[in-house]
Amino acid sequence: MTRAKAQQGKIPATVITGFLGAGKTTMIRNLLQNADGKRIALIINEFGDLGVDGDVLKGCGAEACSEEDIIELTNGCICCTVADDFIPTMTKLLERENRPDHIVIETSGLALPQPLVAAFNWPDIRSEVTVDGVVTVVDSAAVAAGRFADDHDKVDALRVNDDNLDHESPIEELFEDQLTAADLIVLNKADLIDVAGLKAVREEVASRISRKPAMIEARNGEVAAAILLGLGVGTEDEIVNRKSHHEMEHEAGEEHDHDEFESFVVELGAIADPNGFIDRLRGVIAAHDVLRLKGFADVPGKPMRLLIQGVGSRIDQYYDRAWAPAETRGTRLVVIGLHDIDEAAVRASIVALV
Repeated sequence: MTRAKAQQGKIPATVITGFLGAGKTTMIRNLLQNADGKRIALIINEFGDLGVDGDVLKGCGAEACSEEDIIELTNGCICCTVADDFIPTMTKLLERENRPDHIVIETSGLALPQPLVAAFNWPDIRSEVTVDGVVTVVDSAAVAAGRFADDHDKVDALRVNDDNLDHESPIEELFEDQLTAADLIVLNKADLIDVAGLKAVREEVASRISRKPAMIEARNGEVAAAILLGLGVGTEDEIVNRKSHHEMEHEAGEEHDHDEFESFVVELGAIADPNGFIDRLRGVIAAHDVLRLKGFADVPGKPMRLLIQGVGSRIDQYYDRAWAPAETRGTRLVVIGLHDIDEAAVRASIVALV
């Protein structure tokens, strides 16, 4: 029996992964607004307590995905809570009378795709769902700026002589783990760098993995639904051959956790001067090496929330939707950094900006 025949009747699921700030949520928002009539269920895994990504997608107004079709898991990294969170969530989804045409799973920027995809081999899930494909989104501008290898030539030279220097940070390992799991790699934010820079990003990404999955370019997460959906890979059967660094550490007897990263929420009042606030926020991010910052701001006199998403010194802002009548207005930001980030200092610095 061919794989295509074996997968007939199963609900296809697409896993969308990628490092912090790569543009996963924006790409999914675009997908929902151009889904060609497919009913899509979303499972969103956030790192931190504030469900920003889910809130952004709930406000997109797409008919393809109603609010009841958006499920948020904010208990931690989905790769560590598969049995407790993901499998029960999938079971409930499959018990619905009106089942979705397609399931899209957005992992946290800190999640490993491999254990999640492997969970689709759970008997009750495997009989009903197949992994259509794993899509890894890459922030091309961040890679071009050397955020995963400050000096690529130097790192390559060191690797030749010392296998122990393969990965100098947990960020670099995680980046490679997400690429390793991919059936399709999307080089997002391609419009933010020139042709030569984009060529270098392609070479950098390709050098990180032995497999050669398809690689496409995108700007602002704009990728056609026909490209993202319908890959037909059945990745649950392939994922055993795409081991992450963490899985290899497990096999060597080492434990895996996410103690390398920390997140916390900063709550503020109204922001009277949002442009000035964001300009000053860049200084805080640089001073404390914040990896990712995202959330909403309350701007007096504005009926809509201001969405704030920062990766390094680059911060995007736009008004995403109106405040609901019963919603408490306020400013709430999720800050993500390495384990040694000084939460008290960062919190105090941000509070002082208002």
